[in-house]
Amino acid sequence: MHKSQILFYGLLAFIGGVFVASFFLVPQAWILVCLILAISLIAISGYSPRTKSAPSGGGQRNYLVRGQKIGLFAGVLFLVFIFGIIRFNSFNFSNSILNQFADIEVGGKGMAVQLRGYIDEEQDVSGDKSQIIFRVRELIVPSKKIAVDERTLIYTNSFPKYKFGDEISVVGALKTPQNFVGPVRSKTSLFEESSADHASEAGRTSNGIDYVTYLKRQNIRTTVSFPKINKEEDLRLGFFEKVRVGLYKKIFGLKNKFESAINKSVSEPSASFLNGILLGSRQNIPEEMKEAFNKTGTTHILAISGYNIMIISWALLAGLVYFFRRRKAFWISVVIIILFTILTGASASVVRASLMGLLLLFANGYGRLYDAKNSIILAGSVMVYINPFALVFDIGFQLSFLAVLGLLYIYPFLDNKFRKIPELWKLKELTLMTISAQLAVAPLLIYYFHQFSFWSLPTNILILPLIPFAMFAGFVSGLGGMIFLPLGQIFGWFAWAITTYQIDIIKIMSGL
Repeated sequence: MHKSQILFYGLLAFIGGVFVASFFLVPQAWILVCLILAISLIAISGYSPRTKSAPSGGGQRNYLVRGQKIGLFAGVLFLVFIFGIIRFNSFNFSNSILNQFADIEVGGKGMAVQLRGYIDEEQDVSGDKSQIIFRVRELIVPSKKIAVDERTLIYTNSFPKYKFGDEISVVGALKTPQNFVGPVRSKTSLFEESSADHASEAGRTSNGIDYVTYLKRQNIRTTVSFPKINKEEDLRLGFFEKVRVGLYKKIFGLKNKFESAINKSVSEPSASFLNGILLGSRQNIPEEMKEAFNKTGTTHILAISGYNIMIISWALLAGLVYFFRRRKAFWISVVIIILFTILTGASASVVRASLMGLLLLFANGYGRLYDAKNSIILAGSVMVYINPFALVFDIGFQLSFLAVLGLLYIYPFLDNKFRKIPELWKLKELTLMTISAQLAVAPLLIYYFHQFSFWSLPTNILILPLIPFAMFAGFVSGLGGMIFLPLGQIFGWFAWAITTYQIDIIKIMSGL
């Protein structure tokens, strides 16, 4: 067996272990028994190798017979499989200090504690309410000050506004989050959550939304509802944490300036549409427009997800190859994806999606990978190791991999079938690319949302090939608007023309 095949099956065994642990609680006793069995199989298979004479009189050489090799390989795979189970359990049941102070009642009310730390992500505002992801560095209870490094979710009012990195002190009662009760909601209502991550990536239980798992996936295990919040100063942070917070402050500041420049350079609703596809900002998109996206199965365009970036990455390269040599187009595409990641705030989901996009660019930009499936499963294994919940409970993660598989395997098949159709400014390639990704993710969307829009495929074919051009025009418009507003407005006209066509197509199709 080739080394690449051994690597492939080893990574598959690890993912298999995480997959099993995602559905079944494996007790520690069973894990210990399985470890003993795996190590015993390895030891027995590797014991007492045969000897034979080496060629050219080189003495004796040890070797394993076929049965021993199979046993040794099976033992190693079993060991890696168990490691996948251990990694999931370790992540799922990791000790939480804040959890020990959650749901404690004193006099019929939740026990108030003081938490000191900083805002760890942008404030998520929805109407007059908002959510804040808070990085807790100190927990203060009567006569005790405990060092902590955990995240909790704060439910509060939309005012006052807080920024990433703001140091605050919170006084309130810690609670353990609960799952939503009731029937599983439709795709439409799912996508009406406060952000794309809340919507498309929330898990499910048999009775509703698995909100507990969704929060765990973000390393959040407690919540605080409408606490007393005060500004804090002189919070003690490590050197690297200070650098990270300072860097992200600048990134989010740049993002807000860019969004403002788009709003000034392009008229509505095109400005909101551009901010959606460029930054993932959806709060200014009208409700009727969101409903039109839902009906036509094009909401993914507004989500900074792996599925979206897969299409954008391939389309960027396909479009740039028309103007530059393939290698140069590849590096320009890489730079654009990196800038795009930074501009959106470099959240975990966007970084993951961008990594998949860069992998796809590398596969296409350099002709082919030595072994595409190994590269995909290696990237997936690293992401699953970092966050084991991603494999089963993260729809965006699953869409990312299905989209990349569709583009790497379905697209070449369709391209061969339609090779007689002439290329028109890369439109054939972009159209086939869109169909490939849609076909790959369709079964998953049907499984999760129990419905399929007949108009989804033709609508995506009509608008997705122009998404890279809309993004490019919008990006230049925002960048130009930050430097000199009239310059941004000139490029904004091109962005407005492209997005107006796309919005009108979506409205027409949703009416059908």
